[in-house]
Amino acid sequence: MLSSVGERESAESRPSDRTHPTPRLQTLAGLRVVSYSFEMSNSEAGSGGVQSVDRAVTILEIIARTGLAGITEIAGELGVHKSTASRIVSTLEARGLVEQDHHRGRYRLGLSILRLAGATTARLDIVQEARPITKMLAEATGETINVAVLSDGAALYLDQASSTSSVQSHNWVGQRIPLHATSNGKVLLSGLSESGIRETLGTKLTRYTPHTVTSVPQLLTQVAEVAATGFSLVIDELEVGLTAVSAPVRNAHGDVIASISASGPSFRFTADKVASARDLLTQAAADISARLGWREH
Repeated sequence: MLSSVGERESAESRPSDRTHPTPRLQTLAGLRVVSYSFEMSNSEAGSGGVQSVDRAVTILEIIARTGLAGITEIAGELGVHKSTASRIVSTLEARGLVEQDHHRGRYRLGLSILRLAGATTARLDIVQEARPITKMLAEATGETINVAVLSDGAALYLDQASSTSSVQSHNWVGQRIPLHATSNGKVLLSGLSESGIRETLGTKLTRYTPHTVTSVPQLLTQVAEVAATGFSLVIDELEVGLTAVSAPVRNAHGDVIASISASGPSFRFTADKVASARDLLTQAAADISARLGWREH
């Protein structure tokens, strides 16, 4: 028989039903101190944990929508007991994700939200500053222009300007592409130390075509050359018939934070076309970097 909502909330509000305090005797600065650790049951760490995360996110959404929200209001929207809502809000407050307005006793979003949003904001800044330039590049080169950043061991494509040519490359926006087999990837790797590159890539490099570099030492040599020359050229490594040229975008500190590339069918990338694309891309990357605060010394 299914329990009612009220019965479930009542069970939730009793810590003894969910946690098991274990006393531990410690000696701190000559004093004997008993501390208690509370261990969750397997069921709490499983479905209960997921439910708590879902409720925490919902609370943040409620506060974001209303500006200020009290425990009673939050509990009402969640459909839980006030003690449950209070416990989750307290955890969010401890992490700086919400803060209490002491005059009103209600909660608003905390400053840690800005820190979390900062990563996304930085990426949006890259796209906004790069877009007018990528559109001009697409017209100047007749190829597809992509902007990518390093994300979870891959190159994440943030934006793309379509070429005016009849034969276009893939739409990469939102996709993650292997670092070792792409020009954007090698540019992004050029901003890391050797140990950082090894840690990011691991020891096994997937072969996508007969031209893919699968030797870590060989890749490290290529990445060092990219760092020295300021551009990367990759031909047929991710897909036979696809060529790309890339250059690094830097932040105000000079760190490589993104890569901009021109890509298209290999038959169009003659030696002259590669040289022209390289010059256009390195200048475009410098212009975008300047918009983001970088100044070349």
